[in-house]
Amino acid sequence: MDNFLDIYNLSLNKKEEELCGDKVKFCKNEKKTTIVLSDGLGSGVKANILATLTTEIIITMLNADVSIEEVIKTVIGTLPICQVRKIAYATFTIIQIERETNKFKSINFDNPPVLYFKQGKLVKLETKTEQILDKKVTVAEGYLENGDFLGAISDGILYAGLGETLNFGWGWESISKYIEELFVRQVHNSRNIVNSVIKETHSLYRGQIGDDATFVGLYVRKTNPLMIFTGPPIDKNKDREYVERLLNFEGKKIICGGTTGNIVANYLGETIDMEIETMRKDLPPIGKLKGIDLVTEGILTMSKAIEILKQCHCDISRLPDDNNGSVMLVREILSADSLLFLVGQKINDFYQNPLLPKNISIRRNLIEELVKILREKQKEVILEYC
Repeated sequence: MDNFLDIYNLSLNKKEEELCGDKVKFCKNEKKTTIVLSDGLGSGVKANILATLTTEIIITMLNADVSIEEVIKTVIGTLPICQVRKIAYATFTIIQIERETNKFKSINFDNPPVLYFKQGKLVKLETKTEQILDKKVTVAEGYLENGDFLGAISDGILYAGLGETLNFGWGWESISKYIEELFVRQVHNSRNIVNSVIKETHSLYRGQIGDDATFVGLYVRKTNPLMIFTGPPIDKNKDREYVERLLNFEGKKIICGGTTGNIVANYLGETIDMEIETMRKDLPPIGKLKGIDLVTEGILTMSKAIEILKQCHCDISRLPDDNNGSVMLVREILSADSLLFLVGQKINDFYQNPLLPKNISIRRNLIEELVKILREKQKEVILEYC
């Protein structure tokens, strides 16, 4: 199915703690997407280590195609038991989605039940309980469609408001109704849903967070693809072929590089209009070209874009408030779900480092660094040289 699994998570640390005792990790591959939320017992460093260990074990084993049953046995068998409270040192929720069919399975060990919304309405999943190493594990299954939302929460969200106006905390039912109201307001991405729930959780705690609170959400929506064409092809006779690939691409289109832009403009019989107001002391202005979403200079703009990505930790909400070419480029990259980089390898001697071999360009190094950053953030990236 041509759907994208939009995953976003956010946590609140318990008051006076520098580290969160909850941990979320997710991984996408060709066959499946796996999300793990673990809640370490207590708070602070100890809880953080336990939750991190749990998520790492689960993700690593599942990616090695170890059966879920064996993974759970390993985790439960590995985690020690608190001698005072007689409970495991970490709880967890696993959500797996098969890429080909969008079938999902949730496995819950002592965490609150998952939240499942179909077309903005709560659907209570049928669950079954399995006994593994004398521990009860709750399992639920279903199929995801466009517009569906799955969420997993830690106890810290469930009990927000405990002892205040809500005597027993916020509660699973109240959280569900709150999310349904968000869908009425036409919310269509995980970031907005998760941010809103976390903000409300913070409010219920009156800023004094009583327990680590984490929410990870998955929203199914149409994918947002992006193609970036940068650098002229080695074989000039191939210019037309690659320009047509760009223009026929079903998604947003970006050109990085003056020579590349001129190749496309000549094919179209158009000229690139410069937007001088976007020029900065260290960056050339962007250009406007019919049929292209963004045209920027190449090396300087990409180099600055990488710097911005590192500074904002790939968080679009933390981008600088400046509409220059690099910020615009980063905004488009972070807004995209899948990216195709079409990189021409013809060397521009003006930008070539004389200490590098002729077959290794600064452009190529920049693109490979950029791709590495994006893949580490679970972006789907294809890199093609021409």
